[in-house]
Order: sequence, then structure tokens, then C-alpha cells
Amino acid sequence: MDDAGIQTSASCPPTTISSSSTMAAPPITPSDIEIATRAADHFTRLYYTTYDSDTRLADLPQFYRPTSVLTWNGEPFSGVDGTRALIENMPPTKHEVQSFDCHPIPGTQPPSLLVTVSGNVTHGKGPAGNPTNTPAKTIEGHPRVFSQTFMLVPDPTAPPTKPGEVAKYYIGADIVRFVG
Repeated sequence: MDDAGIQTSASCPPTTISSSSTMAAPPITPSDIEIATRAADHFTRLYYTTYDSDTRLADLPQFYRPTSVLTWNGEPFSGVDGTRALIENMPPTKHEVQSFDCHPIPGTQPPSLLVTVSGNVTHGKGPAGNPTNTPAKTIEGHPRVFSQTFMLVPDPTAPPTKPGEVAKYYIGADIVRFVG
């Protein structure tokens, strides 16, 4: 666990993926795993801080591209505009990330990343902020357990990284599900 209380996992074993052709993707290296873990840690902190901010309607869509896809509890949204449409009517949120795991996907350099996050999210002002007549089953104001999976794709439009710097990524796919 790091200083912010977020568990990270770097248990991504080296993997070679083979296809029906004779060409195989290069194996994932320890460097790929280290880069993936640093990028996922940075992304997770930045994403949920942005999501919970007062400026999320302007800032959160910048994590996505027109080709990005988002599925929120089974409901599909596409691109920057779809993301904005989802969050513009959502009450304020407070995310508490419990853990995340990352896996570099072979085939690109830097590799795309599969990032899985779990934690709690509260919509609205929390139970104390709800009017006394608020139904107990309403999602607003009560913490919900969530699972979120991201496919982070290297951003070809980002300036080149310097040695030792984490690559720049955007969200290619995002799947959110309440699990409790």
C-alpha cells in the first residue's frame, strides 16, 4: 500500500501472445510492467480526483477521444460527447479507490494497459446531506461498491516522453458496474 492508501499490484507475469500466424507479439518485459504500474497509478489518482472535482464536466471528457466507448452499468455511451452526456446530470461524487491492478497488453510500445479499479463511490452529499424523506434505496447519498475497467491506449498526439517519464494515455474503453 502506498502513502495515499491505494494498493497497487505489479504481479503481471511476462507473457507472449501468439496468433494463428507465425508472428508473435514480443514478450512483456519487466520494464513494461514497471511502466504500466506507474502509468496506472498516475492515471487512477488523476482520473478520480478529476471525476470528483467541481470542474469534472469540462475536465473529465478530456480523458476520452471521439472513438472511446463507455459502458455505465450496462448503458453504452460513445466518445467525448457521450461521456459528457452521462456526467452532466449526475450528482457530485466522492470515490474511494480500494485497489487497482494493471496489465500491459503486448503489441504496442509503450503497451496499451488494462486497468481494473475497485472501490466505493458516494453520489450526492452523503447520507447526512439527504432530506429526511429520501428513500433508503436511493443511490444518491449512499456509498456503492463499484468495479471499473479501463483500456488505456498510448496517445499518439502527445509530445514524446523523456527517458524515465510515463507515457501519455487516453481511455479507449471504460466499463463501470455497481457491484454492491
